[in-house]
Formats: sequence, C-alpha cells, structure tokens
Amino acid sequence: MSLKEFEKLPIGTRLNWEEILEKLPFNSEGLLPAISQQFDSNEVLMMAWMNRESLLETLQTKRVCYWSRSRKKFWRKGEESGQVQYLKSVFLDCDGDTLLLKVDQTGPACHTGRRSCFFFEIKTDTVEIISEPLIDPEQLYLSSSN
Repeated sequence: MSLKEFEKLPIGTRLNWEEILEKLPFNSEGLLPAISQQFDSNEVLMMAWMNRESLLETLQTKRVCYWSRSRKKFWRKGEESGQVQYLKSVFLDCDGDTLLLKVDQTGPACHTGRRSCFFFEIKTDTVEIISEPLIDPEQLYLSSSN
C-alpha cells in the first residue's frame, strides 16, 4: 500500500487519519523511521523508530515515544535522561515510509550529550566531529535517577 493515490490532490485537502494509518508501510518489524527536527531552528536532532502504538501515543500525549529495537520496548524520549521531546507537528514523506517529527527538544537529543546525533561530518577524505557535548553522558543519565 502507498499514498500514491493522494499525490495529486489539491493543497488543503483533508484525509481520514485512520485510512492513512492503515496504508502506512511499516517494515517487517512493524516500524517506520522517524526523524526528529527542532521545530524553531529546523536542526535535525536524531533518527529513531516508531511502531503504530508509539506513533499513536505520541499524537495523543504530545510527548515523543519511540520503539527501542535493542530493548524491545517503548522509549519515551527523556524518561531516563530528562531530555524530553515535545511534539509540535508530524509529517509523512511522499511514500508514507518515513516520519518527520517537529519537536521542542529540552537539552541534548543524543546519548553522547550532544544537541544532535548528527555530529560526524563527512568531508572528501575525512570525517570531522563538528560539535561538543553539552553535558557529560554519564551525568546525563544520572540526573534523572536522583
């Protein structure tokens, strides 16, 4: 299934969410990639995965919830670090196979303590680290356990 049938509809057309949700091409693990972007600066923060339930929870609570593939459980951003993502809006790409979450990120988004997970810039023949951690990662995860 795809969203191809909707591509030529005019701007402002409103589609039924349940119908669109049923058409989303979740992968064999039931997941879609989700890119988070700071809503006011457009800075790309991170990429994670969402399943149907985490997407619906995020829409309902306005607090971003991902699916952790390694832990096999819901990952409510900030539940361990205190660095929460508050949802502002959600977009689908043209194929419906990638989500873009515009968020208000509190503090660093990356487990390394950096604002963004995208801090390795590939040059012609080198890779450059382009940002410093905002907080020591060991401190990042201690702060919420106190």
